[in-house]
Amino acid sequence: MDLQNSIKTCCVKKYANFNGRASRSEFWWFQLFYIIVIFVAVIFDSMYIDNSQAMGPVELICTLILLLPALSVWARRLHDVGRSGWWMLIAITVIGLIPLFIWNVSVGRKSKNKYGPPIKLRR
Repeated sequence: MDLQNSIKTCCVKKYANFNGRASRSEFWWFQLFYIIVIFVAVIFDSMYIDNSQAMGPVELICTLILLLPALSVWARRLHDVGRSGWWMLIAITVIGLIPLFIWNVSVGRKSKNKYGPPIKLRR
């Protein structure tokens, strides 16, 4: 999966779909897109809006729009490695980011699990 397909899948086809599985490429391409959008929003806020708030209005709008797709692709990615989407809550503890990172970079299960069949990747 490439960047364009990841954006289309996460923002259009599966906007708030927490069911199923997501490949590593879908997850990481969407994370790159999310970071770029937020970075551009922060730059825009700092250039055109004079405020002393922690989050500018453009950044806030972008964050709110992308929050559901980001959470859903993260839950689907955890499903791919055989974990429940609720495991993302361990990110609240800073040390919980370590296993989450490991699971997100791990290869998904090749067999069917309780979250669905394996993802078929084009080669």
